[in-house]
Amino acid sequence: MSTSPFSRKVVERTIGDRTISIETGRFAKQASGAVVVRLGDTMTLVTAMLGPGREGLDFFPLTVDYREKTYAAGKFPGGFIKREGRPTTKEILTCRLIDRPIRPLFPEWYRDEVQIQAGPISADRVNDPDVLSIFGASAALLLAKAAFFGPIGAVRLARVEGKLVAFPTVEEVAASDLDLIVASTAKAVVMIEGFAEELPEPEMADAIIEGHRINQELIALQYELLEAVGLERPDPRPTPPDALKAHILEHYGSRLRDAKQIVMKQERTATTKAILESIMADLIPADREAFALPPGGPGENAHTAVPITKERLKSVFHAAEEVVVRELILSGKRPDGRGPRDLRAIKCEVDVLPRAHGSAIFQRGETQALVTTVLGTGADEQRVDGIMDEYTKKFMLDYNMPPFSVGEVRPIRGPGRREIGHGALAERSVAPILPPPAKFPYTVRVISDILESNGSSSMASVCGATLSLMDAGVPISDPVGGISIGLVQDDESGRHVLLTDIIGEEDHYGDMDFKVAGTQRGVTGIQLDLKNHGITEDVIRETLEQAHEARLEILRAMLRSIKRPREEISTNAPRLIQIQINPDKIGLLIGPGGKTIRRLQDETGAKIDIDDSGVVTLASIDASGAEAARDKILAMTEGVQVGRIYEGRVTSIKEFGAFVEILPGKDGLVHVTELSSGYVTNVADVCRVGDPMLVKVILVDDQDRVKLSRKAALAERDLPDEFASKTRPAGSAERPPQGGGGPGGPGGPPPRRTDGDRGRGGYGGDRGGDRGGPRGPR
Repeated sequence: MSTSPFSRKVVERTIGDRTISIETGRFAKQASGAVVVRLGDTMTLVTAMLGPGREGLDFFPLTVDYREKTYAAGKFPGGFIKREGRPTTKEILTCRLIDRPIRPLFPEWYRDEVQIQAGPISADRVNDPDVLSIFGASAALLLAKAAFFGPIGAVRLARVEGKLVAFPTVEEVAASDLDLIVASTAKAVVMIEGFAEELPEPEMADAIIEGHRINQELIALQYELLEAVGLERPDPRPTPPDALKAHILEHYGSRLRDAKQIVMKQERTATTKAILESIMADLIPADREAFALPPGGPGENAHTAVPITKERLKSVFHAAEEVVVRELILSGKRPDGRGPRDLRAIKCEVDVLPRAHGSAIFQRGETQALVTTVLGTGADEQRVDGIMDEYTKKFMLDYNMPPFSVGEVRPIRGPGRREIGHGALAERSVAPILPPPAKFPYTVRVISDILESNGSSSMASVCGATLSLMDAGVPISDPVGGISIGLVQDDESGRHVLLTDIIGEEDHYGDMDFKVAGTQRGVTGIQLDLKNHGITEDVIRETLEQAHEARLEILRAMLRSIKRPREEISTNAPRLIQIQINPDKIGLLIGPGGKTIRRLQDETGAKIDIDDSGVVTLASIDASGAEAARDKILAMTEGVQVGRIYEGRVTSIKEFGAFVEILPGKDGLVHVTELSSGYVTNVADVCRVGDPMLVKVILVDDQDRVKLSRKAALAERDLPDEFASKTRPAGSAERPPQGGGGPGGPGGPPPRRTDGDRGRGGYGGDRGGDRGGPRGPR
């Protein structure tokens, strides 16, 4: 199946100041449909392949893959293996971006195999190929003549200095307070993915509507391409009536309606299953695998026997469930008995795990998230590589949903696309309220484990993440809450009902899952998934208003468990301190061959990371190690400061005092009279070579000689002095005053000891302060 008869055709259009082109007929000519979408020097190849469906399928087998080849950017893959491997998070998220707006635009009856493959063949590192791949998939499907209710357009919008920019560059997105992707048909919006810095709801709605307007130009561009290759837009036939579904609704509909109004999920599910078993027993005798519905039933097959198998019966029963649930909701009856704007009961707990740095449980109805926070150092940052420039992440949020959370038995493997997507949504929704690294230098990882799930577990993860971060002592700027709004819409009458805090059945059988996260001030994250053919501006604005109302109620419930971030981080978390030093001093701190920094790490137990800008990050299991390293580094890089206390090391002992190294290569004299407030007979009684000693700088003379005092340092720190109780021996005599250049003076010889005044050199009481000076250079 090939579109190769097309010769090369190119259509293009300028949107704002960006020119976008779509080309077909040159690449991948054996695909059912293939296009290259170009913006700047970024070119993404998107192909669509159609194949016959497999017998017995009860779902639409659509597969979407997006892969980035690093050759497109003129790069080698990172790591040891110089070949692309499993898909990255970025690639998985882009697969979802392509899949979500396209899937609902195929008719219900369609069961053919459809495979979309996309990826850049040229990347200028300025324009992201992800959004180009979305409407590229639409164009490829049109060329493949798929049964597709398209085309669709897709645009990314940023807001730079208050102005919306279509198809922004990577730099413009980084400078923006909005990163919004909108996909839509000619009539309605079909997908939204956006993140903002607390953007008010009306402004978010305005941006979405602007995206929908721009998409009309991209849709028109695809029609130009169809005209250029001589194709007409496909017009898929609608889903025909089903006599079996009509039979089930007629004979078992009342029982199904009663079952769907049972409040508890497990009881509701069990009762519904019993009805299905009853229908099977009635329509398929025990001795047969298949039977036929007698003629005479409603629908277009009223005069023909309809073959029934167990597999077909299960599929049609599921469709009948959808009809019943939707009718009940439109009549004002939700499955669990709530009103359209009612939240389920909320329960929040914090500090639930003794060894985690922060932990919380967020429970809303039958959805429960256990969320933990781990604080790490710069070494724990996540490196991210791809076709764009490599960067690191200091915040990560991972989402896990084990099978027991929905009462299922299935293999446990790595995280799937849904888990990756939910984690990314929660991560980007929480990120705007985190403190900057300069204020809080920790690497932060949040893990959301869904222990129960019955609707909107991703928004439960957002709420639980906020609680867990506050419990960990992360100084967030504002709490973030999240809620999902559902929709049931009657296409014939146009009547619709918006549902706050949807449960699983409302999500499954309804038309919309519109997730909105944010603070009391505005939106931080938004994601729209649909099962119908789109929603209008009125529904978008009404949904955002209803989500805002629910979010405020959720935030109030959350703050009842913890009002603000804890003042101190967990005792189990590492202690991090950041200081700024003169970049010219980095070499001094590192030392020859790294000798100085290694010694500092060994002495303090702290890990030291140095940035080229002179920012030094100190990490230690306990605060004392980081503080000790900070003091030593500041002392070393700022020079000797009079009045500062240093923790030095005794390098030599003399009769008149001890020399103490307070900085690498810089020492000073602690005169015997400054060793203790009590009487010291022998310097060796107080210290030995190699001993640590706390000292205070009391003088730096004009020859840069340093005079230190142990007794002053102990007094200032209010520490005990084991020699303070010792007094001068009876009958000892003071020596007469000596000149500055005499014994004990600067540069002079040490004073002689006498039997009556051992070790004191004639310096008695406080007079030693102006008689004994620092020793001259050795």
